[in-house]
Amino acid sequence: MASVHELAPLVGIRHACRALGVARDAIVRERHRLHRAALVGPPVPRRARPRPYLALDRKENERILETLNSKRFVDVAPTTIHAVLLDEGVYLGSVRTMYRQLARIGAAGERRRQRQHPNYTKPELLATSPNQVWSWDSVL
Repeated sequence: MASVHELAPLVGIRHACRALGVARDAIVRERHRLHRAALVGPPVPRRARPRPYLALDRKENERILETLNSKRFVDVAPTTIHAVLLDEGVYLGSVRTMYRQLARIGAAGERRRQRQHPNYTKPELLATSPNQVWSWDSVL
């Protein structure tokens, strides 16, 4: 922005912006932002968001993670785990809470072991003389 302001008195803002690859709107937005800051002052920092009173504590979160990663439920989706535990009369938290806890530790992806498909390589057809290679997409 400083180079646009240095070049603008010589060639004009439009040509300076075009030469430096800066949008003219950016100059206007910066001018308004500086004007607003001069009138109002620096932005007031926001207070930290208070912790919700219904939030689970550390022990409850650890219990959820222990259950999700136990041998019994290691290959099961959180929705199924939630339903099984409810049938047993145990409530640890909502399904969304379980997904949130898995996402926090980076385990929110697919929990099942799945087959890895090899990369497909496109076959290459090579003919060294006429009528050696016939393909459905050949040009007539």
